[in-house]
Amino acid sequence: MFKKVMPLSIILSLRFLGLFLVLPIISVYALTLEGATPLLVGIVVGGYALTQAIFQVPFGNMSDKIGRKPTLLVGLLIFLIGSLIAAYATDIYTLMLGRFLQGAGAIGAVITAMISDLVEEEKRAKAMAVMGASIALSFAIAMGAGPILGAKYGVDTLFIITAVLSVLAIILLFTKVPTPPRIKHTYHEKAKTSDILKDPNLLNMIIINAMQKGLMTVAFVLIPIILTSDSFGWAKSDLYMAYLPAMVFGLIAMGPAAVFGEKKNKPREIFLISIVLFIISFLIMGLTNSSMVFIVGVVAFFIAFNMMEPLVQSMISKFAKVHQKGAALGMSNSAAYFMTFIGGTSAGLLLDISDREVLGVSMAVLAVIWLLWTFKLQNPTKHSHLFINHDQIDETKLNALEHEHIAEWYINDTENIVVIKYVSDAISEDELKSKIIM
Repeated sequence: MFKKVMPLSIILSLRFLGLFLVLPIISVYALTLEGATPLLVGIVVGGYALTQAIFQVPFGNMSDKIGRKPTLLVGLLIFLIGSLIAAYATDIYTLMLGRFLQGAGAIGAVITAMISDLVEEEKRAKAMAVMGASIALSFAIAMGAGPILGAKYGVDTLFIITAVLSVLAIILLFTKVPTPPRIKHTYHEKAKTSDILKDPNLLNMIIINAMQKGLMTVAFVLIPIILTSDSFGWAKSDLYMAYLPAMVFGLIAMGPAAVFGEKKNKPREIFLISIVLFIISFLIMGLTNSSMVFIVGVVAFFIAFNMMEPLVQSMISKFAKVHQKGAALGMSNSAAYFMTFIGGTSAGLLLDISDREVLGVSMAVLAVIWLLWTFKLQNPTKHSHLFINHDQIDETKLNALEHEHIAEWYINDTENIVVIKYVSDAISEDELKSKIIM
């Protein structure tokens, strides 16, 4: 499984590493370009997410028509061109164009589909976890390396590094990634958008994912601009002193949060704690006059973000019915990308027309409303999965058990396997087999 998943995970993580490298300092760099205003800087910070949201579905459809590998190549080439345009930009609008093109190479959904094609059904959850971990690692590396490399060699060099990373990803695509078979699934129910939005837990998770990503771009507009402004007077080369401890504490917090959320099945509690930390972080960053206290706010923000990150996608998958899963994840990620753009744009606008105090307090008030809403979230029911050859199954008996002990089921036509998600506390695997096997 790892041999199939790792090349694709590395390709995706290289792309995200390139996007994340510039995040800690791009707002400061963008302010120095011709025509820059805080609003336009905010659009630059979150601009990649807008085009990523727009082009996710078209890239997915393209991969179904012309194949996964050619689509990945197109996406990586667009990302490469965007990175080079951003590297040589001398005005804010050219940089904005480069950022929009970086996001337009929206290959995340294609890689997820390709992993599903390559990996056996029963190993797919672990494969997705590997992919998620590689993205989290890219984020951590970028938060440590971005400010240091950017201060020493310039942000334009970071974009050159990003272009090189995309070339490496293309080489990896054609040397290590096999051409996958097409996996066909049959679902006995149809996904409806209205059903997803009517499910309070799924709606809550979509909001959590969107808010987390939106606040991320607010922070990446706010932190470098304020630390290098007259308020604190830091040099760009000093920004690592804020990001490095934040990254370390964030990584430390990620492990226990993932264990408590996944193993102990208490994600609701993790999300609530994280939102409280978001509130505290923005109040500190908005109101303090001490650079050391400001760093405490930055650390609180990264702890909150990293506590949520390993749980969000997993919880959406757990709350969604099998036939809803693709649609629910697609809706959630689209909402998150749009909020990433809106977060950066809103932060730039507020800094343009007011000040950091208004921005910090506004985000804290928004997070309080988010906190009150999230109290309605429930922890997911524990389920297990059973994989049985389709020829052995009596579908009439299977249908009769659904909604009693079986949450949902579907058929992997390519592998001729029936996948059954059942309540493990209510029925054992052997008992379930005895009820549904012909």
